[in-house]
Amino acid sequence: MKTTREKPTINREVPVIVITGFLGSGKTTLINYILSHRNGRKVAVFVNEFGEISIDGQLLINLEDDMVQLNNGCICCTLNDRLADTIVEVLQRNPHIDYLLIETTGIADPLPIIMTFGGTELRNLTRLDAIFTLVDADTFSPDLLANSEAALNQIAWGDLILLNKIDLVAPEKYDRIQKQIRQLKPDARIMTSEYGEVPLASIWGIEYSHPDFGEQPDHDHHSEHLANDGFVAVSFSSDRPLSVEKFQTFLSDRLPTNVFRAKGLIWYQGNNSSHLFQLSGKRYQLTPNYPRGEPPNQLVFIGRDLNRETLTQDLQQCLHEIPNHEPRPIMDR
Repeated sequence: MKTTREKPTINREVPVIVITGFLGSGKTTLINYILSHRNGRKVAVFVNEFGEISIDGQLLINLEDDMVQLNNGCICCTLNDRLADTIVEVLQRNPHIDYLLIETTGIADPLPIIMTFGGTELRNLTRLDAIFTLVDADTFSPDLLANSEAALNQIAWGDLILLNKIDLVAPEKYDRIQKQIRQLKPDARIMTSEYGEVPLASIWGIEYSHPDFGEQPDHDHHSEHLANDGFVAVSFSSDRPLSVEKFQTFLSDRLPTNVFRAKGLIWYQGNNSSHLFQLSGKRYQLTPNYPRGEPPNQLVFIGRDLNRETLTQDLQQCLHEIPNHEPRPIMDR
């Protein structure tokens, strides 16, 4: 017999902020900034992959069904095909949440998520407050919008366009980017930031009006635009350490130009700690002293029309050579 799910006991619509933007634009950095400046607000964050977000190194208290309670009182959940059900579940457990933050993937069209809040039971429990679109000012180009339906729609649906990493561009390029964005969205509200730091007044309580989308979206739309854009995610894992010299040579000489984003935990030979590796375009950074996973090296490369076999072989060549040791490369997706 089918049971009826009890609605959470709340007497208001919980405001929702959707944060979108292309690969490497700084969505995670912005979320970290928001959480560290929330002024006592109780926030639930929904992210595409929990491993991608580092909430300022805070320890996790509890993990259950992809739901994590953070030390600061916030909640972090993973996005999946059950977004509406997951949000209802979170509100049932935590009826006093002040805000929901939804992070889309870097290669996602935000429209299906936006429509979820207008076409499901969430329309009576939540209020879509604002859609923030982050743009990497350093790597932005018209070619990106011409070649990616997702990047185009991220700007088209944005209530506020945040030109992030503005410290990396000259005034001439900034003016050019503004002009290009306004050609697509003439009424765009454009702000700038460094490291995702924005005035708090632009975060809370904006209450933009959005159309009534009616029925819940067809979830196949997400898969369709990924196929149209040609994006591929290639994962690599190994229990052998990397050679510093070989990996640096790979990044400078052999990294495919069609890789937009990479991330993961890596372990160098001769170093006892793991490093958080983040790459956006040709820029990358390493953050030391992260807990070592199992296996120690876990990397994901995201790009358009990537050659899985070649990329995996190149990464295999970056491993430190250990006599009579059989590697364990793993490739999926």
